[in-house]
Amino acid sequence: MNLRQTIRPAPKQIAAAVVGNALEWYDFVVYGFFASVLAQAFFPSGDDTAALLLALATFGAGFCTRPLGGLFFGFYADCKGRKAALQLIMFVMTTAVAVIAFAPTYAAIGVYAPMLVVIGRLLQGFATGGEFASSTAYLIEVAPAGRRGFYGSLQMVGQGLSILLGTFVGIIVATIFSAEALNDWAWRLPFVAGLLIGPVGVYVRRHLDETPAFEASTRNSAAIAAFLDLVRRQGDRLLACFAATAGATISFYVILVYMPTYGKTEMGLSLAQSFIAQAPGLLLLIALTPLLGAFSDKLGRRPLLLASNVLLFICVYPLFVFLQAERSLLALAVAQTFFCVILSGLFGAMSTALAEQFPTHVRTSGLAIAYNIAVMMFGGFAPFIVAWLIGFLATPVAPAFYLMFGAVVGLIGVAGLRERRGERLD
Repeated sequence: MNLRQTIRPAPKQIAAAVVGNALEWYDFVVYGFFASVLAQAFFPSGDDTAALLLALATFGAGFCTRPLGGLFFGFYADCKGRKAALQLIMFVMTTAVAVIAFAPTYAAIGVYAPMLVVIGRLLQGFATGGEFASSTAYLIEVAPAGRRGFYGSLQMVGQGLSILLGTFVGIIVATIFSAEALNDWAWRLPFVAGLLIGPVGVYVRRHLDETPAFEASTRNSAAIAAFLDLVRRQGDRLLACFAATAGATISFYVILVYMPTYGKTEMGLSLAQSFIAQAPGLLLLIALTPLLGAFSDKLGRRPLLLASNVLLFICVYPLFVFLQAERSLLALAVAQTFFCVILSGLFGAMSTALAEQFPTHVRTSGLAIAYNIAVMMFGGFAPFIVAWLIGFLATPVAPAFYLMFGAVVGLIGVAGLRERRGERLD
């Protein structure tokens, strides 16, 4: 009898993985939300566009260390366990958030201020590089038979919760405080709130049990040999996962992280209005993602992913044209809601589809390599790229072109994934 099918995970175990993941990502995305404010505090140049580009480039810098963190934590999780890796990730991320939250501004210490922010972002990237693969591997390995799609989708629910939490904090801070106070000191409050990641994250993850699949797998020296064999001989799996992730991550960082900045800089909305416009779509995204994850257990991962990428390619340009024609809070809310419906199809099936491509003893490592390199190349600098495209092409609909490119790359990657719905994990 398959050991995994005899154990039904306790709700608190799933909650620990999802809540910890949400707290982890909150601090990572909140930097992107407040990029326009941080640009004035740490990158003053006399040119608002140049300052914003520097702030967004620093946001992207955090992704340069993600492949290194993914490789380190992925290998650590495959050798020492999912629980041990998830706890260590929490410690590193808390340190990174503290660096950014308490960094003196450019006015106080000059060039050392942006240097501190870059250091904090590099540490954030290193920690987050291990989060997706470790938490996804944990969730699908504790899933009951026939429920991997639903359980894997909860990883993306955690990310959605983190963005929703960051959005609500952004609404509160941007509404309560004046623009002067926000630029001066109030921008620190979301990061200070994120320091709860330490005690809360460590507490919830101390109560995780190791997965039966990991306990039964081959580890240590055998895992090292299997990992090297994966890189040398099974590159097709890595490439397919890389391309599928590239498409999804472009959508994630443009639609969910950059759009509040877009609303402020390209539509003339206040930062608070931009956050408010994002909230309804995020709520729908969080509700639909697990439903579509469960649907992928019936239909399959690939059909859902293919349909979502095609729909994104068709709809994204008309939606950006609509935004520029209307230029209102309601228009941004409608567009974001439509975007989030499409994203829920990607998020519902993506995590499970990627993790199913690799055997248990190298699952976290293989997933971490493909995922983090794709995110570094296409997602991390997505806000910077679209901001640059807007200036270079002299059109505010330029983000649509990058999203369409991502949809095409995503289609190519999904076409190369193996459909493993209903199969046992090896």
